[in-house]
Amino acid sequence: MRILTIEDDDAAARYLVKGLSESGHIADRAADGETGLGMALSASYDALIVDRMLPGLDGLSLVRRLRALEVMTPVLFLTALGQVDQRVEGLRAGGDDYLVKPYALSELLARVEGLVRRHAPERAATNLAVGDLSMDLLSREVTRDGQRIALQPREFKLLEFLMRHSGQVVTRTMLLEHVWDYHFDPQTNVIDVHISRLRAKIDKDFDQPLLHTMRGAGYMLRDSD
Repeated sequence: MRILTIEDDDAAARYLVKGLSESGHIADRAADGETGLGMALSASYDALIVDRMLPGLDGLSLVRRLRALEVMTPVLFLTALGQVDQRVEGLRAGGDDYLVKPYALSELLARVEGLVRRHAPERAATNLAVGDLSMDLLSREVTRDGQRIALQPREFKLLEFLMRHSGQVVTRTMLLEHVWDYHFDPQTNVIDVHISRLRAKIDKDFDQPLLHTMRGAGYMLRDSD
């Protein structure tokens, strides 16, 4: 991780930067609020460690300005100001956590790592699976029990929707809206034709069927086991 420490006390900053570096992180330091603000805006950091009592631009004002500019880098306030109202003030200013000096380096590292984990964007799933049926959304490859299944684009989209709703009844209306982008019933057998083709490809040569017709309701993709 790349971490910016904004701390005016040289000895405290050296100790913190040394501890972060020895823990495998890239540690930068700013000695005042204005410099820290500029660095936070000009470079990409995983987290900021900010003292409240800084010369020039104080820590609270610094974080408020970052948040006003929609910079949402996680912030840990590290300060000697430890009263409850002071901690609340720091959190309301846009801080994500608050640690009072003196502190244990191990606790600070754990808190920073926790902040970064919580702020990491969730990765969208790129693989879907129902039983032994798998779909890779990036390569657009579909396999069942290790055997590759070739699908036409509409069949792929239909199967993707069914897999995302596995174990649930999927109605004809849902398929028309989400697979064909129809918001009306075209009064054709387009769904039946594609379901039949898809069933032939994913179920015909296998012992256990996955694609089931729910009479009067719709369809369901589920693992029979």
